[in-house]
Amino acid sequence: MYVSVHPFCFSGRYLVVKYVDVVIIGAGAAGLMCAAEAGKRGRSVLVLDHAKKPGRKILISGGGKCNFTNYDVTADNYLCKNTHFVKSALAQYSNWDFISLVSEHGIEFEERSHGQLFCIESAKQIVNLLLSECNMPNIDLQFLSEVKDIAKTGDGFQLLCNGELIRCGSLVVATGGLSMPKLGATPFGYRIAEQFGLPVVPTTAGLVPFTLHTKDKDDLSELSGIAIPVEITANDGTVFKEALLFTHRGLSGPSVLQISSYWKAGQSLSVNLIPEIDIPELLTSLREKHPNQSLKNTLSRALPKRLVEVLISREELQDRPLKQLNPNDILSIDAKLQNWKIAPNGTEGYRTAEVTLGGVDTDHISSKTMEVKQVQGLYFIGEVLDVTGHLGGYNFQFCWSSGYVAGQHV
Repeated sequence: MYVSVHPFCFSGRYLVVKYVDVVIIGAGAAGLMCAAEAGKRGRSVLVLDHAKKPGRKILISGGGKCNFTNYDVTADNYLCKNTHFVKSALAQYSNWDFISLVSEHGIEFEERSHGQLFCIESAKQIVNLLLSECNMPNIDLQFLSEVKDIAKTGDGFQLLCNGELIRCGSLVVATGGLSMPKLGATPFGYRIAEQFGLPVVPTTAGLVPFTLHTKDKDDLSELSGIAIPVEITANDGTVFKEALLFTHRGLSGPSVLQISSYWKAGQSLSVNLIPEIDIPELLTSLREKHPNQSLKNTLSRALPKRLVEVLISREELQDRPLKQLNPNDILSIDAKLQNWKIAPNGTEGYRTAEVTLGGVDTDHISSKTMEVKQVQGLYFIGEVLDVTGHLGGYNFQFCWSSGYVAGQHV
């Protein structure tokens, strides 16, 4: 990559000065996408990352297969204070654009439930796609890079990195959120935002399993490993209809990860344990045929037997012969199973969270360019922003879209 290099005295020491058009902090999904697009426009680009290699979160995503986007992507699949912000990015670079790129690179993929698209072979194919797109003489990727002392200059920015003073016209922050700290997640991007006067919407773990209060955890521990289809509802009325998984720590599975983004501490959840089953019809019918059959054995036709036993031991249901059930009893059992209440103790936190809720306030970012409205040349893209997608490839799609958009303007 062509850069102009000059010695410069900084705090009494002479440093090498690099001049590039664009510096991107973060070699993840959004950062690499932005680098490739800026490079195509002939810009000299330097990507800096503190990790040893690029795309670490991509590599472990989707069980190593990377759920890289979804067949059905709209702004409704995202949590953001400003929904129009997401619409603008998706309109400029859609899921179909990225699907085309994946196909161009000869990557085979498959559709799973709810339109989710996964690599058939490996998530590494998506990282290789991005690196291939960035394989230009005007793009340089630099790892194990410690960035500090970012400052605005008259015509751009300067920063210190591994003993070098780097100057650029545009600075792109693609540092991600706080989820999965073992992969190197840090609050660095939020600190940059605050340095330049941008508010940060408070962050919490999103798409994350729940932990339970001690009694609930002990009661439900024997259900660990059991998954059932449910309909789960948050206090604000948000509903997801997917599988729930009981774990030794609490609750997980797609429905739980989805609803966790809408749950607040202290709130309970309503779980329909029988979304596809007509319990009154089942009990009424079998009461006629097998009046002496127990409620436990009857419900075990529709639910895992261990779950029914736990509900009885918790006195949420009362076991008795079907012949003892009157119509009101049957309606009461149906209501209990359709509206099982559970109050999580908390979540497993950033350690296992797939994403970070909150982030840099999008009201201060141009939805057309990803540039900070009050700081010319400064851009924020990807998960560092206050944009959180549902489970299913939506977070990666926002990275592709926001990275593409910024890449057209840096």
